[in-house]
Amino acid sequence: MAQEVSEYLSQNPRVAAWVEALRCDGETDKHWRHRREFLLRNAGDLAPAGGAASANQEEAADAGSGTRNRQLQQLISFSMAWANHVFLGCRYPQKVMDKILSMAEGIKVTDAPIHTTRDELVAKKG
Repeated sequence: MAQEVSEYLSQNPRVAAWVEALRCDGETDKHWRHRREFLLRNAGDLAPAGGAASANQEEAADAGSGTRNRQLQQLISFSMAWANHVFLGCRYPQKVMDKILSMAEGIKVTDAPIHTTRDELVAKKG
């Protein structure tokens, strides 16, 4: 899938620039590769389309930019929560976990660390 994402971005430079601007300082290449895929899979109309006609459409859509900005911030937050869960073992309220896991369906992360929760450690002792 990583190859498909790279190929898509090479064919869509506006989308590539847009998503690259969402990368956090200090984010590792491994984390970014997977979080970028999460963002692209869930961006929908938030990502720019290619071509000059799409620039005109984006200008027309600026009237709803407040809603668009909130949706983008929410997508970024979900992507970070998902990456923190996968790579750092963070947990969130069940409603958030359900949402981010459903949004990440189909994303294959083969090199994620395995985390053991405190509850699992306590259960092993007992």
